[in-house]
Parts: sequence; C-alpha cells; structure tokens
Amino acid sequence: MPTDPRGLRGDAPLLDAWLRFGESPPTPFTIPGHKQRSDLVGDVVAGDVPLYAGLDTMKLSTGVLAEAEARAARLWGADYCRFSTGGATHANQAVALAVAGDGDRVVVSRTLHRSLLLGLALAGLTPVWVRPEIDRGTGLPQGVAPMTLRRALSAHPDVRAVFVGDPSYVGTVGDIAGLADAAHEHGVPLVVDAAWAAHFGFHPALPRHPLQLGADVMVTSAHKTLPAWSQAALVLARTDRVDPARLDAGIEATATTSPAGAILASTDAARALLQRDGHALLADAIAATRNARDLLRAVDGLAVLDGPALDPLKLTLLLFATGADGNLVEQDLLAAGLPIESADRDVLVAVVSLADTPDSLARLTTALAESVQRHRGAPRPVAGPAAYQVEPVASMPPRQAFFAATQTLPIERAVGRICAELVAPYPPGIPILAPGEQVTAQALAALDQARLAGVRIAYAADPTLTTLRVTRK
Repeated sequence: MPTDPRGLRGDAPLLDAWLRFGESPPTPFTIPGHKQRSDLVGDVVAGDVPLYAGLDTMKLSTGVLAEAEARAARLWGADYCRFSTGGATHANQAVALAVAGDGDRVVVSRTLHRSLLLGLALAGLTPVWVRPEIDRGTGLPQGVAPMTLRRALSAHPDVRAVFVGDPSYVGTVGDIAGLADAAHEHGVPLVVDAAWAAHFGFHPALPRHPLQLGADVMVTSAHKTLPAWSQAALVLARTDRVDPARLDAGIEATATTSPAGAILASTDAARALLQRDGHALLADAIAATRNARDLLRAVDGLAVLDGPALDPLKLTLLLFATGADGNLVEQDLLAAGLPIESADRDVLVAVVSLADTPDSLARLTTALAESVQRHRGAPRPVAGPAAYQVEPVASMPPRQAFFAATQTLPIERAVGRICAELVAPYPPGIPILAPGEQVTAQALAALDQARLAGVRIAYAADPTLTTLRVTRK
C-alpha cells in the first residue's frame, strides 16, 4: 500500500489522488496494459498510475491537475503553471512554439540545452546567438551580460523573445534581473531555462528564482533538485508579455496524450514539500555542501567553484592543477557506488539536493579526495569545456536545414558545408554544431577536444563522427 511518510496528504491534490488509487485499486479496462499487475513484469510497473482514469476520471471531472498547477503557480509567484511529464525538454519546445511565429527572430544564449535548439526547428524560429562571459581562470561560463543582450537587440530590432539558460550546468548564475530589464526595454519577454533551479528562491542563502528577478517564463525541472520522478518539470509564467492561450497550445501540441500520473503526483508532492519544509531541508543541504567545499579545498591543487554567483548546491571541481584525470576519478567513484553528474578529464560536477545528508556528502568528499591523490600527475593549463568556445556561423534557418535534402560526407570533407544535424558533447548537451550552421574547423577541433577529454559526443547520426550529415548544395 502506498505511504505518505512526511504527511503531505491534504496539501497535494495529485498526491492525494495517487494515494487513494493505491488504497482502493480498481479493476481497470483502460490503459496502461499492465492493469496494475506486478506479477507479469515485476515491480518495475509499481506505482504507475495514469492521469486519465487513474488520478482523475477519463473526463478529468475532478480537476486535481488544475488545482495542483494553481498551487504551484501561487508558490512561485506566477500567473500560469503547467506540469510536464516530458521534462524541461518538452517544456522548452512548448515555449518556443508559444512566444514567436514561423520565421521570427529570437535571441538565444549558446549555453542552452539541445532541447531549445530543436524547439527552434519545430517553431521555425531564427536564432540570434549571444555568448556568455567566460571566466578566464576556470574556462567556465558566467552568464550572458545584459550589455551583450542590448547589443543583440539593437542590431536586430525585429527580435520577438529572448531565451537564456540560467543557472549554467556547472552552477554559475548570471544577471537575470539585468537581462529582464534589457528585454523589457525592447518590449519582448525573457524566457529562462532554469532546469537546475527548482530550489532557487526558497532559502536566503540561495539565489532568487528567475520570476522573482523579472523573467516572464521560467522552465524548471522538478526531478533535478527536488524529490520528483524523472521527467517531472514545470512551465511557470507571468502573462503580461506572454499569451497563456499560446502557451497552452504549445504545451498540448508537444505533450503526450497519456501523461504518467505518478510523475505528475510526484511534482505536486515535491511542491508541497518545498512549500512546507523546504527552508529547513535546504538549510541542512546547504550547510553540508559548504562543509564539503571546505574539505575539498584542502586538497592540494583542487579548485572548487564558490562565491555569490554560484548555486550553493552544485559541487564543481577543477582538476587542472592536480594533474589528475577526471575520468579515472569517476571510475573510482562508480566503484564506490557514488556516481556523479558529469566527469571529464578536467571538470567534475556533483549535484546536491535537499534529499542529501551530511553522511552522503561526507562519503563523496572522502572518496573524491582519495581518488584525486591517487591519480595525481603533472599540472595542465586551464582549458574550458569545448561547448563554450565555439562561435557558431549561422548559414540557414534551423527549420530549413532540419528538413533539407542531405548527404553524408567524411568529416574532413564537411568543413564549409551546412550542418543538417545537432552534435553536442553530453553532458551537458550544449551543441557545438546545430542544423543550419556552417561546419567550421573550429567546431571540429572543439569536438576533438571534447572526445580527448573523455566526453561522449551525442545526437549525431554517426556517433564516431567519422561522417557528418550536411545539406545538399
């Protein structure tokens, strides 16, 4: 029988519905086909309750989803909220469909995830790229400067919206308030992919979340830093500059018609937990992470990102001065049962959430320190991840390139041609090449750099990158 260990029942309508379903399970003649029987394929289907004819009736007559979304909107100070069972990927693409029209220009930060890049192709939008500031001491992004955005808007007065990703994958936080001012001076909305920031704004030691800083739309992943199921995300918006009917249309156009009720219920439960106990839980996690940072800084040569412009719950470690190979450190951590979010030769990223404890962080800290000592070598010069170094050369709108007739060429013969696919080191999934961009020697060198650092190259039709799909001449 399902349980509610923290007593959230009554504060979360979707969670209530999920618990009731488990307490009085029906004999369904609806999908899903496992019919709640765990004796067929095992407990892998346990808890899988649909929204339709599960959490609610097939006609959605009880309105539990709408009530849960309304509660989330109030918590984040939004006029509008929709839950997604397709993660921030679905949410980003829905927003791209909502804020502009086919052929329109939008300003896009090059640190954004591939989901938004493909959203441009879906919506027929043409990007005006802006680059983040790069910290020369670390090679990592700091955020797009408001002056950079103002220059882009001045050069392209027909821009319809601005898309940025903040915080970055490594936890650095930009000037969202300044970007909102710049976008609003131009009369366009600011959309922030804040996938890693569902906890922002709920403790004074954390940065404020984008809506608090003036953004018009915030996409965030409940499954990244809150205790929700994988694929749980939210779209939150203020509607002064964004049409809620267009947002609804974009979400419905790209969402599944069979949403997983367990994902929705977990989003609602995570919201209720954040609202009631978030401050205390986050305080404990922040204190434990601060202690971990202090201990890791004592490791000779190990640089630990810190400071006010950083998510306190992101542990980003730079290995250049230690000479250790982060891929070997990752292997040690995996053997110890301590997988981390990202590892390449030079940079390690560990995600902490309010579910972590001082004990779990102590285990990670000890294992990291021991592994770095074990794999020490000659110090290396600082070289930032490849994804932040390439200047894209746009030659064709993304949608046109995505649907163009293509041919596959040996990679060395693709230079100068127009790329027809998306190629990105993963994680974090920030493209080095996207549909419509010229294949440059700089881009291919960056991809080689990423591979040599031990990063997987994702999304390309040929994962070995021996060949590349380009548009036909």
